[in-house]
Amino acid sequence: MQVTHGSVVSFNYTLTDDEGNILDSNEACDPLSYLHGYDNIIPGLESALEGVATGHKSEVVVEAADAYGEVNEEAIFEIARDQFPESVPVEPGMQFVGETADGDAPFVVTAVNDTGVMVDANHPLAGKRLHFDVEIVDVR
Repeated sequence: MQVTHGSVVSFNYTLTDDEGNILDSNEACDPLSYLHGYDNIIPGLESALEGVATGHKSEVVVEAADAYGEVNEEAIFEIARDQFPESVPVEPGMQFVGETADGDAPFVVTAVNDTGVMVDANHPLAGKRLHFDVEIVDVR
């Protein structure tokens, strides 16, 4: 059976960046399953898997625009330090969820000074070309 809209696809993958660093893998886990055609995985990978069948193996390169998007500079901004509880030490690398006009959003602290906290609301993989080694285990 080939991967088409509405297929349940199970696959194994290893995700790397341009330098070959492993970013994610399900090597020690069960295959990842998703419903094809419903935006359950990044668009570039979903498009590359259209029409393949069980047993298919490939290397798929997905540009940032077809993955997690380009870096949005407007999503990097400063929040006044007094918006954080004094009892909580705020340090670069910390992650938290904050309220926005569009609802709750995840943020990563990138810098801290006496008056403000720089945060980045972009996905950690925004702006990156992604490389997937993929093996289709099952299509139903």
